[in-house]
Amino acid sequence: MRFVDLIEKKADGKALTKEEIQEMITAYVNGDIPDYQMSSMCMAILQRGMTPEETADLTLAMMHSGDVVDLSDLPGVKLDKHSTGGVGDTTTLVVAPLVAACGGTVAKMSGRGLGHTGGTLDKLESIPGCSVEQSMESFKKIVRENGVAVIGQTGNLVPADKKLYALRDVTATVRSIPLIASSIMSKKLASGADAIVLDVKTGSGAFMRTKEEAFELARLMVRIGTLVGRKVRALVTDMNQPLGNAVGNALEVQEAVELLSGEIPSTDPLYQVCMLLGENLLMSAGLVKDEAEGRAKLEEAIHNGSGLKKLQRMIELQGGDPSYLTTDGMKKLVEVKRHVYVTADKDGFVNHMNAEGIGTAVQMLGAGRAKKDDVIDMAVGLVMKVRCGAEVRKGDVLCDLYVNDEKYLDDAVALLKNSIVIEDEKGEVLPMVYGVVTEKDV
Repeated sequence: MRFVDLIEKKADGKALTKEEIQEMITAYVNGDIPDYQMSSMCMAILQRGMTPEETADLTLAMMHSGDVVDLSDLPGVKLDKHSTGGVGDTTTLVVAPLVAACGGTVAKMSGRGLGHTGGTLDKLESIPGCSVEQSMESFKKIVRENGVAVIGQTGNLVPADKKLYALRDVTATVRSIPLIASSIMSKKLASGADAIVLDVKTGSGAFMRTKEEAFELARLMVRIGTLVGRKVRALVTDMNQPLGNAVGNALEVQEAVELLSGEIPSTDPLYQVCMLLGENLLMSAGLVKDEAEGRAKLEEAIHNGSGLKKLQRMIELQGGDPSYLTTDGMKKLVEVKRHVYVTADKDGFVNHMNAEGIGTAVQMLGAGRAKKDDVIDMAVGLVMKVRCGAEVRKGDVLCDLYVNDEKYLDDAVALLKNSIVIEDEKGEVLPMVYGVVTEKDV
């Protein structure tokens, strides 16, 4: 069948067969299908959708378009977690070492930040000497010794996704839920994990702006994992304000160290989401029977310091200097030329935040990328001093900016003032977690 016939078939709302999807992905990666035809297919998928079976077939075809990591020689259930992207999302640096301290095997390949979202690899590289580019042999060796390693993806992991994502980005088809699900799950499955916990963000700082879209994506990704024999759970969590108080690379590492050191209260949103992710990872590995047992183990790993030691050892094994991962050591990494305080213009209540605006302001300070090859300043960023629901007085500090380059400072401050909404009456405070999707729900 000609590819134009497949485009027409999907445009008519008909399901593609497994063989048709496999041939399509193979031909596109090999350069036999031009971008303008694949653009038409992506638009047809956006408008007509895909069945769960079609999406699973697309995921597997993309997964097998390049290298597939084999972690079968590592002990235990191999665990991974993934966030769909947000602001102040420091969970990997907390959850991965805590789960390892509880006996889990966390072999994670992560990504970089782009636009208003942060990337775990950039945060790790803010620690002097730490290398996220490790050979597969070295990666496995670190996991065997320490129970946890976080590295960048191999060069030929899911090349179909690299081509498709670049195309979707310029053809207004990024928001297609089947294409989002296959993009995420193809990379997770190709990375070799047995069990995956997904953190699907929803709100002003997320790709999924509504809860309904987030749950649709979460259920589809869990369904895909179930269809291909993996254990997958998904949390749907709020991103209408930064998850952590810190936004920026070294600043987020500092907050992770503070949490692992027991300095952040259990009522904090970052703490709550980290615990829920960790509990679900431990349950997926069969290391605990329920959330309560998982929470107890994770909290013990904080209190006895074993979680922080796992992170410090991981950094050391990946070439970094673990002495920075202490309360005093982190202060060196976040030194900047100037602090600027954004203050409240009136009395009232912080009822809303635009998390994307806050992330973009931090990007303007130099902490993020507009393009993939942009150089970032590891030390700059901000620390929020208020959460949604807080009562403030005129002149109270809303956030503390860590500044080196003042080129776009005024614009960043203006954007932050517009992104933190103060009103006379106290509004509704949204929950941090909206729900958990498991294979039983599918």
